[in-house]
Amino acid sequence: MKFRDGNKTVVIGAGLAGMACAALLAKSGHSVQLIEKHDTVGGRNRKWTHQGFQFDMGPSWYWMPDVFERFYQLFGHTHQDFYELKRLDPSYQVFWSDREPITLPADFDSLKTLFDGFEAGSGDRLAAFLKEAKIKYDTAMSEFIYRPSLHATEYADLQLIQKSMRLDLFQSIAKHIRKYVQDPHLVQLLEFPVLFLGAKPQETPALYSMMNYADMMLGTWYPMGGMTKISEAFHQILAENKVELITDTEVDSFILGSDRNVKAVSTSSGLLETNLVISGADYHHTEMNLLPNSSRSYSKAYWDKKVMAPSSLLFYVGVDKKIPGLEHHNLFFDAPFSAHAKSIYDDHIWPEDPLFYVCAPSKTDPVVAPEGKENLFILIPLSTRLKDDPSKHDHYFNRVLDRMERQLGCTIKDHVLFHRS
Repeated sequence: MKFRDGNKTVVIGAGLAGMACAALLAKSGHSVQLIEKHDTVGGRNRKWTHQGFQFDMGPSWYWMPDVFERFYQLFGHTHQDFYELKRLDPSYQVFWSDREPITLPADFDSLKTLFDGFEAGSGDRLAAFLKEAKIKYDTAMSEFIYRPSLHATEYADLQLIQKSMRLDLFQSIAKHIRKYVQDPHLVQLLEFPVLFLGAKPQETPALYSMMNYADMMLGTWYPMGGMTKISEAFHQILAENKVELITDTEVDSFILGSDRNVKAVSTSSGLLETNLVISGADYHHTEMNLLPNSSRSYSKAYWDKKVMAPSSLLFYVGVDKKIPGLEHHNLFFDAPFSAHAKSIYDDHIWPEDPLFYVCAPSKTDPVVAPEGKENLFILIPLSTRLKDDPSKHDHYFNRVLDRMERQLGCTIKDHVLFHRS
């Protein structure tokens, strides 16, 4: 699509990406209108409050703090202007079916000792694995992530091509990990960060060991007050840069002129004339629902064949007591990993016995639950091709609580005040 010259700009979607885009455009001199269909900003990073509980509705892991810091500094801020950032220790806990649960310490020497307890010598091999992962992380962040990627010529540089060879694009992360560790528990620990990228570890490039570096070296953090503190920070930056925020308004389509240039955006509140439109909505939605057929880059057949990152079934749960044995982040790997991955990426069926994740932010943050009570966020990864079936929700909720009770050795079901799926 072509855009007319000018600085009157509409950005669609006030998620983190849309807000960042709008703020940067406004800082560079554009007159920006940011349109959001919900009544508040944040996109997936919103919150739900109920009976004194505060639930983060989407993201719950704060990794790569350097990325957030870089953004804030562009506007003369640091994260400390908006929230207190706490490094979690342990970073997270993992449950298995065949051994006691473990916690991942933030201290690297302790982490090496933990690995050695599974497999002799694996602590030093983990150090070598992460040293190589750091090269990928530093190369990706310094040479690739912040390029605009408007044209292939940006990468037509001999030194850059040589650096790209360090990124390990042609070997799978599954094969790469097994060069360093063999114990299946350690393999699963190192494969877990790529679970949501859009493919099985056997089909994900070894480049993504840089996620292990982010996890184990840069640390797992939490903004006190909840993940939506990030959205609030971005919202403040919007206001400081005079972005016009329009909420409770859904975009219906782009209006193009005879020359295929954008003339206006059609919304539930009327037309907005503009020189430039940038969509922060999902790419598929933008292509198939907002653009006329003649201006689409991809066909329906293309999207039907595309392998997407997993969807998920989420539960927000209020519990009337503290649950012993849980940490802030908890991974329940007490079921076969390969069978669940196959249900997501190959068979596209509801999983028989899924792996799942439980976040209990009330272990860290007193404001997210009333005193003496527990706030639980439960996530089950699913195929994007499933047709939602509300009757399945209660089935999986009960299955998950049964497994939690078995692992933790305490009752939970009898103490659930409410849950939302």
